[in-house]
Amino acid sequence: MSQVLRGPLTVLGRLLLCTIFLLAAVGNKIPHFSDVARIMESVGVPAPSFLLAGAIVFLLVGSLSVIVGYKARVGAVLLLTFLVLASYYFHPFWNLEGQAQQEQMIHFMKNLSMMGAMLFVIANGSGPMSVDSLLHKRATAPADERGTFAHTSIASPTH
Repeated sequence: MSQVLRGPLTVLGRLLLCTIFLLAAVGNKIPHFSDVARIMESVGVPAPSFLLAGAIVFLLVGSLSVIVGYKARVGAVLLLTFLVLASYYFHPFWNLEGQAQQEQMIHFMKNLSMMGAMLFVIANGSGPMSVDSLLHKRATAPADERGTFAHTSIASPTH
């Protein structure tokens, strides 16, 4: 693959992967907090309001972390944790039969594929065109280049 395309495709991949989590928090869980907490209680989630608040934090922090590529491995762990718990509580196809079982198995398998993607991010990091990549380059640059990074990133009043 062309190195020119690798960075933009990686950014696009991180964005597409995490949009669902960001929008789930902002478009559903935050504005409908009470309704979502009631649904969580109905499926047996303990302390639903507390865990919903935690889920929202995991979704927001995790998705933004992976999208911008800052501490992306940590963000992916947060999203993986959310996916494991959501899959267990909301898509228990093993307790169902017939059409309901098939529908929940599809949702479970979709979550399973996203879990695989999170494991991929945990194993490989955020890739090029990420804050993590930029920080790694700065930290491993020779001392004379680190001075150049610092000099060019801060506006000097004498120039």
